Parts: sequence; structure tokens; C-alpha cells
Amino acid sequence: MGLTAHDMSDMGRLAQLAMNPQSGASREEIYLAVASLYRIQGSGLNARERELMREILRRLTRDVEMAIRIALAQRLADDSTAPHDLILLLVDDAIEVARPLIINSPLLTEADVLKLIAEAGIGHQEAVAGRPHIGIPVTDALVKAEHESVLVALVRNATAKISSHSYETLVQKSRALSGLQEPLIKRPDLPPQLASNMCEWVSDALKTYIKTNYKMAPNSVEAALTQATVVLNSEPPGPKEPPADSAQKLIEKLAASGQLKAGFLMRVLSQGQVDLFDLAFARLLDVELTRFRKSFYDGGIQVVALSCRAAGIDRSVFPTVFNLSRQARGMTVTLSGPDMTAADEIFSGFTRQTAGEKLRATLPR
Repeated sequence: MGLTAHDMSDMGRLAQLAMNPQSGASREEIYLAVASLYRIQGSGLNARERELMREILRRLTRDVEMAIRIALAQRLADDSTAPHDLILLLVDDAIEVARPLIINSPLLTEADVLKLIAEAGIGHQEAVAGRPHIGIPVTDALVKAEHESVLVALVRNATAKISSHSYETLVQKSRALSGLQEPLIKRPDLPPQLASNMCEWVSDALKTYIKTNYKMAPNSVEAALTQATVVLNSEPPGPKEPPADSAQKLIEKLAASGQLKAGFLMRVLSQGQVDLFDLAFARLLDVELTRFRKSFYDGGIQVVALSCRAAGIDRSVFPTVFNLSRQARGMTVTLSGPDMTAADEIFSGFTRQTAGEKLRATLPR
């Protein structure tokens, strides 16, 4: 007959049985009895008793079959009354034991989950990525993971809330991680401009999906981009030289037809055509090219954010504009947390019109 929680109510005897392999009771019986007692009486135990329980379970874990630990974890996965520290003990176990709790336990707090991401292995991170309704602090932490399987699990989680900044990072990672591309593109909340950017490196089938399911620039913009590439590939001007007449005419033609928009800027920049990007950006803002370049590359984060806001570039792709434009000019500046906070204030505090007015008032003469 197996041991029961009632049989083992004496804490001293419980500890003695657990520490004594010759006690005659199987380790599995003791383990389940301790867990059962902890589950039932956990809230009534004092601090010393709770610590004793945890220590017994930790010691027994080394000897108890994994199937027993898995069964206990599955039993507790949906239990909202189990002791919190018992859940934490189990989620720190092997992933086979921890998975049902990480995914389903209502007792895990956001702080618990963030600690798991920081300290546990890939399997635990994947389980966190599949947990329903994880919020932005958790998804932001997961996006920093270097393992494709964790990122894929995250973007396949339809209930996960992903910030615009994390979407930007995921899109950039998808250049090298092909397995991330399809589930990312098929998320309904992926910003259209980011989906459009991915056309530069995804398969033809995924390009077709993007063009079918996202609002894309008209065909005339595709043709203009092709023409621009041809123009600038023939001895492109340096950053301080005036643009080629043909490039200038192209930009004026696009402006006159209403096709000079933020999407065009993003696409030429993603192809490395930074001189055309500068020319088109300056024309879109209706400022002189030299003044634009001086302010955009030397004026700091607020000027760049004002320029993007005035041009209609979405906040979600602002980091891409900042990073790619500076990389193309051989600059090594990177965005910091305070930089992103300052940019957020610009995007939330200005309309396109007021951002343009503020920008033109601050441009160098």
C-alpha cells in the first residue's frame, strides 16, 4: 500500500524518509506524497516547513523517474491553487517536466517568465514563446534570442503581443533565418511596410503572398525602382556630389505623378541606393538636398525622427531607416534606449504636417 499525505504529516518523519534510501519506501511514493501534501497544505505551512518541503523535493528529483515528475507537472498545469514555489521548482526541471507548466500554469508571473528566458535553455524559451497571451515585455525578451526555433515559436503564437520595434528586429533577422520568413509574413499584425521590405529576400512564392495580402506600391513604383537602379549603378555620385540629371528627372516624374512616397524611400534604401534615397527624401520634404543631408546625417535622433514623421514613414520601420542610412554612409552609430524614447515622442507628438514645419524651421542654412 502506497504512502499518503496523511501518513506523512509528521515533517520530521517525512524528511527522514526522504534522506534515508533504506527507509523501505520508494522514492516515487515519497515524492508524490510530499508533492500532494505541499499542494494541499502549502498555504498553511510556515516558512521553515515550506523550505523543508522544497529541499525534500529537490533531493528526490534526482532519483524519481521522469515519468512521475511529468505526471505531477501535468496534474498541476491548470491548477490555480498550487503553491507558487512548487510550480517554480518544477519549471526549473527538465523541459519535459517544465513544458506543460510553462505553457499553461496561471500561477507563473511575468517576472517568473522573464527569469526563465534569461536563465533557462532553448527548450524552456520555446515553451515560453508558445505560452498564450504573452505581453510585450516577454516577447521583447524572446526576440533577443539567437535561436531560430524560439523565434519561429513566437511568431507562430497568434495570441502573442509583439511591439513594432520587435517586429523590426524579427524582419531583419529573417534575412538570415529562412524558417522565420513564412510564419512572420503570415502574421496578420505585421506592419505592411515591413512585409514590403521582405520582398527583397524572400522566395517568389512569399513575394506573391505579400503582394496579394498586403497593400503594395503600384506597378509604376516597381518600374521606377528598376529604372533608378540602372541609373545609379552607372558611376553613382558620391554623397557630396550633385545627383545625376537622369535621377533628378526620375524623382520629379514620381513627384508629379504622386508616386513619390515613403514606400519608395524604403525600397531604394533597402537596395543600398542611398544617393537616390537622399534625393527622394529631400524632394518629398521639399527641402534643398545639401541642407537635408547635413541635418539628416549630422542633426541627431530628433531630426531623423522628424524627417521620417514628416515623410509618412511608419514608426515601426524608423529603426531600419536610421540603421541602413548610416551603414550606407559608413557610420557606426546605433540606436540606444533613450534614442528610441526620443523618437517615440516625435512620432506620437507630431502630425506629418507639424513635423514638417518643425523640421524646416530647424534646418541649417
